[in-house]
Amino acid sequence: MPLYEHVMIARQDLSNAQAEGLVEHFSTVIADNGGKIVESEYWGVKTMAYKINKNRKGHYAFLKSDAPAAAVQEMERLARLHDDVMRVLTVKVDAHEEGPSVQMQKRDERGDRPERGDRPDRGDRGGERRERFDRGDRR
Repeated sequence: MPLYEHVMIARQDLSNAQAEGLVEHFSTVIADNGGKIVESEYWGVKTMAYKINKNRKGHYAFLKSDAPAAAVQEMERLARLHDDVMRVLTVKVDAHEEGPSVQMQKRDERGDRPERGDRPDRGDRGGERRERFDRGDRR
């Protein structure tokens, strides 16, 4: 069977449990039509590049599926009819990448970064200029 990747954006006023429930609902639609979900990820609430239906943010979810084309078409049809789903993108791929998606990798990397106060001192930028200005030297 062909391999697909799906990204769904749900309305921002849903709770996390409701957004994850939507993912489960569409996973069962694919399973009922002869496919299977290889992996699913909930990316959380993210700010969108532009407003969709007067919403600035949305709940993002990512699905990897191994399903016939008819199952994917049915899932997309039901997603477009669902009031809570704003957008669905489906891409046919040759093979699924192993491990977490790029979005989840970025989230892991952010956890490893030091906080602003924990960074090593990079020196006072412009400190010399300020001292000269306070003394009245103009260069």
